[in-house]
Amino acid sequence: MRGLHVVRQAVRAAVPVAALLLAATALPAAAQEAAREPAYRAFPLIGSRLAVWAIAQLHLNFAAFILGVPIFAVIIEIIGWRTGAPRYDWLSHEFVKLIFAAFSTTALLGAFLLFLFVGYYPKFWAYMTSIFFPTYWIYALLFFAETFTVYLWYYGWEWLSGPRKWVHVSLGVLSNLFGTAILLIGNSWVTFMMSPAGVTETGALKGSVWAAINNSTWMPINIHRLIANIVFGGTIAAAYAAFRFLNATTDEERARYDWMGYVGNFVALSAFIVLPFAGYWLGREIYAFNQTMGITMMGGFMSWLWIIQAILIGVLFLGSNYYLWLGMERIPGSERYRKYVPYMLTILAIGFMVWATPHSLIVTLEEARAMGGTHHPFLGFFGVMSAKNTAVNLMILTTFLSYVLYRRANRLSIRPWVVIGMAIQWAAFAVAAAIVVFYGVYGYFVESIVRIGFSVYQVGAVLGAIVLVMTIDVPMFRGAKSTGAIRWGSIPARSQYVLILLAVTFTWLMGLMGFARSGIRQYWHVYGILRDTSVDAVTPALGYAANMITTVTIVFFALVMFIFWLGGLSEKGKPGAHGAAAMPVIAGGSEDPR
Repeated sequence: MRGLHVVRQAVRAAVPVAALLLAATALPAAAQEAAREPAYRAFPLIGSRLAVWAIAQLHLNFAAFILGVPIFAVIIEIIGWRTGAPRYDWLSHEFVKLIFAAFSTTALLGAFLLFLFVGYYPKFWAYMTSIFFPTYWIYALLFFAETFTVYLWYYGWEWLSGPRKWVHVSLGVLSNLFGTAILLIGNSWVTFMMSPAGVTETGALKGSVWAAINNSTWMPINIHRLIANIVFGGTIAAAYAAFRFLNATTDEERARYDWMGYVGNFVALSAFIVLPFAGYWLGREIYAFNQTMGITMMGGFMSWLWIIQAILIGVLFLGSNYYLWLGMERIPGSERYRKYVPYMLTILAIGFMVWATPHSLIVTLEEARAMGGTHHPFLGFFGVMSAKNTAVNLMILTTFLSYVLYRRANRLSIRPWVVIGMAIQWAAFAVAAAIVVFYGVYGYFVESIVRIGFSVYQVGAVLGAIVLVMTIDVPMFRGAKSTGAIRWGSIPARSQYVLILLAVTFTWLMGLMGFARSGIRQYWHVYGILRDTSVDAVTPALGYAANMITTVTIVFFALVMFIFWLGGLSEKGKPGAHGAAAMPVIAGGSEDPR
């Protein structure tokens, strides 16, 4: 009977996705009908462009959430399964519960977006259908399969426990495979609009649809979005934990959600450290495909967009480090590392300022004459990519150092080779920093095409240091002597507002970068193939775009807060709900979940 109940719940939850699947059956006939209709229709009041923009961004935010959260939820469940620690099973269940309500919202927004394309951009939609129709069915079926699997994963938590736990874990892995496949298909549509391939000069498909899917920016977008979705899911999960922490009434509950917030932030921070590297790859491929788009993105009217991006990413770096430094206050023995905090803060602050320095200043004619041009004689040196690549790589190294110090804050290694191990680790940091600075300075004396290649060496040095340090650190502190248990729940309340700030900032950043990726196409639906001839074809100004993205972000978090409220409402009056009994009391306890 329990298994039948699980199946019924999964089928009921998949109804919105089934509506999408049924809509897909009418695509060929509707596409033919669209060819005989006007190319565009006007959406009432706000216009078609704003309507599509808002719904697409909301849909993307929820889609990123339901893809990112299950990835680390299943990893945490596997850790709990292999170690037998119930706290990990509880935490994984809490994470999966967050995506429960988000699935239906994502499907409904996706259906709404489809209707907007069909009704208000019929010519564009008909063209994309002529290229990608075979992928529509696969996409819809995968969405249906993922939804069914996730709900079976959630409702079968107790049913598939014990000896059948491997079946339950397999469902989690399978749901992530479905979700990743959905991401890859959706990205093929987006990247084809930016870097079309596999079509003639008139836009007709030359051969297999695979050529259109495997365009030059498809794989960079896949990697970039997959990492970004993990960061996004981690920040939202940490914000949920902060929400529950601030509303907790007992020390046990505060300890539980303090730990949950730490894990969510750790996952987000781990992925965020490597995210800029994926961004470098994507930017390089855009330049390689079409230099006009690359110049528009980095040196044209969107150049100031990257100043805004720098400020937001600076907030993410400073906020993540500040949260770790606050967290060290609840760890006995961390006092010996706090002396490094001012130095790390100095590096982060200087890197922040360099990264946020524009290359060309907005100045009056008199100011330009006084400076001898639009480039400041001193600050202009920090506005180029050599300086910015150097700054961001040093910020990444510093953030990684913050985590390493946090990780060993209450641990004393008992390994006889600890002195040698730490010497190698500090040498790795020093060598990586030296390489980053060397190529940053050397970049001022070479041509731009050579300078672009230097970023690969800087990235390689930082990633190499991270891998080497962790390869030594994990065995060096295995079985280490403890200086005291972490006092979970004793972290200052302001740390929870930092977690919420990180979630809001990253969501806003996602919308901003989505505008950058879409805006470089300017007046093209599909760059160089299908031109946008509607009244909304003009690319909006940065201020207009910022206001739009802010509005969408506010709406998204209003919906997310409602989901958070539902998550807490389902537990009221149920002290024995799943996880409540399984989660050990760790307020001032002896367990170290790291």
